[in-house]
Amino acid sequence: METQKQKKSFGQWIKTSITIRMLMVGILILVLLIPLSYIKNLIQERAYRQEEVVKEINQKWGNEVLLYGPVLKIPYQIHSLKKTWDDKTKAYNEEDIITIKHAFFFPNTLDIKSKIESETLGRSIYESVVYTADMKIKGSFESPNFDIQDIKDEDILWNKATVIINSTNLKGIKSNLELNIGNNAYPLRSRYIQNSNTNTLETKFLKENSLPKDQTISFNLDLVINGSEQLRFIPVGRETNVSMVSNWASPSFNGNYLPNTKTKEITENGFKADWKVLQINREFEQEFFGELPYINSSAFGVKLLIPVDEYQKSERASKYGYLVIALTFLVFFLIQTISKIDIHPFQYLMIGLALTMFYTLLISISEHSSFLYAYMIAGVSVVILISMYAKAILKSIKFMGFVAASLAALYTFIFVIIQLENYALLVGSIGLFLILGSIMMISRRIDWKND
Repeated sequence: METQKQKKSFGQWIKTSITIRMLMVGILILVLLIPLSYIKNLIQERAYRQEEVVKEINQKWGNEVLLYGPVLKIPYQIHSLKKTWDDKTKAYNEEDIITIKHAFFFPNTLDIKSKIESETLGRSIYESVVYTADMKIKGSFESPNFDIQDIKDEDILWNKATVIINSTNLKGIKSNLELNIGNNAYPLRSRYIQNSNTNTLETKFLKENSLPKDQTISFNLDLVINGSEQLRFIPVGRETNVSMVSNWASPSFNGNYLPNTKTKEITENGFKADWKVLQINREFEQEFFGELPYINSSAFGVKLLIPVDEYQKSERASKYGYLVIALTFLVFFLIQTISKIDIHPFQYLMIGLALTMFYTLLISISEHSSFLYAYMIAGVSVVILISMYAKAILKSIKFMGFVAASLAALYTFIFVIIQLENYALLVGSIGLFLILGSIMMISRRIDWKND
């Protein structure tokens, strides 16, 4: 008889102990982190799929454009004396070994005016921003200085001088390119250069009256090119001036140099921007001997952004999943403890699964609608579902209203944090502080002696 009373007493303690309930709730929270991690992987998988589709669209239309040039390329001779011993004459023979190298001279002035017509191309549920850039390029070359390398005039091969332009996107070029230098026009032909990060276009050998031997020579070039996402330039001119006009309303100016803030304009109809970069602002010289340097890190320009990245926001929302589950379970735990209503672990599990369903609804709906509408639909659906379930297990409209209000406030709080960037940490910290204070006030009504 005493054994049965002891068993009954122990069973009753297991059922009513606050400590056991807390442990049970904690274990369920840890269990629910498993499906939550799968949901995060699903969001990342969909984001990777979007990147693949966008990359495929861009490759067919034209990748991002980086323009490097024009650059004057002049070959020159290097002499080296080679001595060999001749056993017959018992003397050294001297041989002049000639090696051909190239000198590269950047323009004295470089002016680029670009008109960018942008649009979005879609495939399935994904979109990418593409553009057609109509560029007017002009500038001038001044007389090259070979004295800094002690190169004699007779070693300069003026008759084999050319002009080159490097770009990352030859596929997107939509006009026949002719570089006008002085009074002559020179077609640009593509050349393959091994281990180069850009594609090279080069003219044929320049005529005598196109060479900047003793005077400054002007050049101009019209270029129409299809590209995607970014348009950037390397400031190779001693003075480089770039201006852009576009119908895209969401630009992101990037690179080593930002546009003039006084003349920059961004409206719902597009943007205007211009840059001025001087040689003193750069980290490289005007001439190079031997090979052309890699200076892509000095590029500047614009990136055309898709205004909203639904996957990034969904991923940020999912990071707060454990917080939503923990606080929701805490609400039910407080109701259960204060009101003495029994809630079975299975019912906690159902509530937790309903909370994780919010994120699958969010990601699936946001692929076909805006993030705001997707968040509202997913949030309202989950709040209604859990509130109706709370009404069934708690048998109280008052508790159902409290659960609904708590969930609505929590989802609203997280939505505000997701929208913020600079103040996300501040708002999040204040919100969590207020939530903690509310929980501390409510928990005062709990009889912790029954542990």
